[in-house]
Amino acid sequence: MKVGIGQDSHRFNFADKHKKLILGGIVFDDSPALDGNSDADVILHSITNAISSVTCVNILGDVSDELCLNQGITDSSVYLKEALKHLDDLRIVHLSISIECAKPKISPRIDEIRKNLSVLLSIPENCIGITATTGEGLTQFGQGLGIQVFSVITVI
Repeated sequence: MKVGIGQDSHRFNFADKHKKLILGGIVFDDSPALDGNSDADVILHSITNAISSVTCVNILGDVSDELCLNQGITDSSVYLKEALKHLDDLRIVHLSISIECAKPKISPRIDEIRKNLSVLLSIPENCIGITATTGEGLTQFGQGLGIQVFSVITVI
């Protein structure tokens, strides 16, 4: 058994009115998009980093830059799928996600995010825990300037 932890954070891009906020592969229409070269899906980036911490193959960096900047692939699910390839015989048995932001409200969309992650990761929905907090406004994420996500995966 191995346990991996991943983190990612992005600031909101208040200027780009055309880009959509995507979290866990789900579009949120009620908030500005996150700033980044890709779709800036902090949930998928955090999970990708957690997998990288298990496999020791960093995907967010040279691999994602090649996909995004050179091939024009901005869908973060592609980066996640690339990370999954390196698990070899290991399989994810549990995923825990902690999201910190003032907006958007995450709780009403947790089931939808969990369902999408279940499909992407090929694990049951009841093996994915998602919590959300504003952090009492103590950080810039809780003050509405961006979103931070921590992910922990358990693999066997």
